[in-house]
Amino acid sequence: MLKGKHIILGITGGIAAYKCATLTRLLVKAGAEVQVIMTPNAKQFIQPLTLSTLSGKPVISEFFTANTGQWNSHVDLGLWADALVIAPATASTIGKMANGVADNMLVTTYLSAKAPVFVAPAMDLDMMRHPSTVRNLELLKSYGNHIIEPAEGELASHLIGKGRMEEPENIVKALEAYFAVSQDLQDKRVLITAGPTVERIDPVRYISNFSSGKMGFALAEECACRGAHVTLVAGPVSLKTEHANIERIDVTTAVEMHDAVMNALPQSDAVILCAAVADYRVENVADKKIKREKDAAPVLRLTPNPDIARAVGQTKRADQVSVGFALETDNENVNAKGKLDRKNLNFIVMNSLRDKNAGFQVDTNKVTIFTDKGEVIDGECKSKRDVAHDIVDVLSKYLTKHEK
Repeated sequence: MLKGKHIILGITGGIAAYKCATLTRLLVKAGAEVQVIMTPNAKQFIQPLTLSTLSGKPVISEFFTANTGQWNSHVDLGLWADALVIAPATASTIGKMANGVADNMLVTTYLSAKAPVFVAPAMDLDMMRHPSTVRNLELLKSYGNHIIEPAEGELASHLIGKGRMEEPENIVKALEAYFAVSQDLQDKRVLITAGPTVERIDPVRYISNFSSGKMGFALAEECACRGAHVTLVAGPVSLKTEHANIERIDVTTAVEMHDAVMNALPQSDAVILCAAVADYRVENVADKKIKREKDAAPVLRLTPNPDIARAVGQTKRADQVSVGFALETDNENVNAKGKLDRKNLNFIVMNSLRDKNAGFQVDTNKVTIFTDKGEVIDGECKSKRDVAHDIVDVLSKYLTKHEK
């Protein structure tokens, strides 16, 4: 699974740095191309010559090479990598990563990286369980980083507890497992809607909702990372796409989103309808700003917008998979199952505004998935990127069944 992969191995200043000679050798043996980046303190624990010999590449530690003046571009490195592995990750480096303190080559590269990031903490047990470390690791998880949990055992302090960097063999296995899953959508075409729609009242006012688009964009990045060609139809949001496999179509209104979806649907293997589409639009949009009247407020007559999910359900082929979303405030399960049936969906993702840290404008979500086979998959509150991973796991199983 690692053959031909570009792996950046970031080594920080902890005693477990000695294990990185073995880790580098195993990665190269698995067929990966390894670029080592060391923090200045890491060089106190293991010599760069050892790692450059094993990796076949000069080790990078500073922003430029002292004897030649050659600039080491953290941007180019971030684009080159298929994965960034930081092992060992000290409490200091974890804190810098969590809070954007870019004072060395490794953290700067991390902030520029487009690839998945794997963090293997290593420190004494008291440092490991300190509230600041716990908080920083949770922040890294919320950013979408993968934490390779440390093992328990005897530490450098001779105390016994959790804090030993995971063994190199297991770190390689974690990478192999990720890439084994990560290409399960290879060459599939996935259509995704995200964000709100905006329905004009007059040239300066509109009807909309609180959707930030974060869940839909997380799904787009997840599908693209797993090999899919993604068409992302996005309402007005401030988010940016990162992966080169994402084709973005920006729309404003529900009608525009409907037309973009129906145009892209025939070429798609799956469609994920994550956008918060306005159910109604103003029947007669004023061509000039409506002035405040002294006696009576203006009456807005609304007309239904196209039902995109229903249109997809009525149009899709038997080999196409459709996924819906249901944001509910009451009777959550009943309403979600009803929508699953009415819209001819393969499965629906339900989340409730009554769940803390779920829904609009936050970086986390908690969902329950209902499938057309009667399955119910309950999730925990986690980052939207992690939720996207769980949703795409279910999607992948449907697409695999349709191939047979």
